[in-house]
Amino acid sequence: MKRTPGRWAAVTVAAGLALTGCATGTNTDPQGGADTEFEADAELSGSLSIMGFGAGDEIATTRLDRVAEAMPDVEVELIEGDLDIQQFLSAVAAGDPPELVYANRDQIGTFASRGAIIPLDSCIEGEGIDTGQYLETALEQVTFADQVWAIPEFNGLAITQANADLLAAAGLTIDDVNGSDWDATTAATQAMVKNEGGTLSVIGFDSKLPEFLPLWAHANGVDLLSEDGRTAQLDDPAVVEALEWAVNIYELQGGFGAVKAYRDSADFFGEGNQFATNVLGAMPMETWYVNVLQGVSPDAPMAFDTVRDREGNPIAYGSGSSWAIPADSSNPEAACRFMKVMTETDAWVAAAEARAELRTEEGQQFTGLQPTANTAADEQIQAMIPDDVPEPWASAIAAQYEANDSSFSLPANPADAEFKTAWQDAVNRVLNGQAEPAESLAEGQEEAQAALDEAWASWDEQEG
Repeated sequence: MKRTPGRWAAVTVAAGLALTGCATGTNTDPQGGADTEFEADAELSGSLSIMGFGAGDEIATTRLDRVAEAMPDVEVELIEGDLDIQQFLSAVAAGDPPELVYANRDQIGTFASRGAIIPLDSCIEGEGIDTGQYLETALEQVTFADQVWAIPEFNGLAITQANADLLAAAGLTIDDVNGSDWDATTAATQAMVKNEGGTLSVIGFDSKLPEFLPLWAHANGVDLLSEDGRTAQLDDPAVVEALEWAVNIYELQGGFGAVKAYRDSADFFGEGNQFATNVLGAMPMETWYVNVLQGVSPDAPMAFDTVRDREGNPIAYGSGSSWAIPADSSNPEAACRFMKVMTETDAWVAAAEARAELRTEEGQQFTGLQPTANTAADEQIQAMIPDDVPEPWASAIAAQYEANDSSFSLPANPADAEFKTAWQDAVNRVLNGQAEPAESLAEGQEEAQAALDEAWASWDEQEG
């Protein structure tokens, strides 16, 4: 593949593994190359550049080692840094894409509709990838126009994380802040917040806007996008009500600006984090933060639960990473094998074993991994967790797996980026005091629907 000097910084990793099998798939999509054949027992060679992925911990390196056994004659290059969407699309347009891209699942619909990535049906068939092992909602989010366009990896989701001491001092429990009763959460916010003379010193509850509007809307019985991905639902009364409630949480504490500034000043990844220093009552937060807290402040007075809808059912807004093969990839066969090995059950279990060993060496408790998109792997990893994990970490583990089983995602669509921008802009206008919730969501509805209509029309025309 042609390389532009200095264009991409890369880390070279040896790769390899002898996989057995006889399944074969032929890619008939012109963007993937009509002569591309995927065979589970093929001996692969060449180079494999990967954009958007880094080997930053033992979870990544353990699985890369398995790839290194799978394709001994393939040179793997990790292009440093997070995925730059514009750089990626430009590289595809210039005919100089990486061989594999690591992208968020909510970007896959846009990439697919723009011809930036290829469908994976023949890859899945040829390599014998078991799609039944993947979390259904994760696989649905990378399925566009009845074809799978990416292989899901992690399933990022949030659970309720709270300071048990602040709750107890206010006569509260985790049930008051898990979202099951919005009036109770509002009252809990008022009971725990400390804002004297306009100076905020304790945040009662953080509703985590703008990013968690889909969560609160779902808790109120509606999603921001229809199931077929064609109709925006931002102006639905239930979405308006959800935004009004979540914004009011900030207003009760001096406004979003004050809460955000105080939140951002915390030592978030250190022992001086907001839970350890008793300056945050509760918030929904991604499950990976549990491992951070367990490492830097194991004695913090924590309480955990899932986030719950208004009927008390556990819910989680799931999103996360995935693997896709760019159009005109010069080595789609190696890219397909790489995706299979990195997300298969045995690879995740090996990574979990490496994490458990490291935790033991550090004198810390193994609490599992952030939920993956591989349900079979998660079951085995959960079984590896010792039965004597102390509280509150045992509750955190139970909550994250319950949340994973109850997660939802927004459907793939050809205007993923524009749709996300529309609803986040709508929320930000309210947070910045520029508009009221109903007014701003109505404006966002028009913007989102226009983007969806245009993108779907373009897709339907080229498909027709």
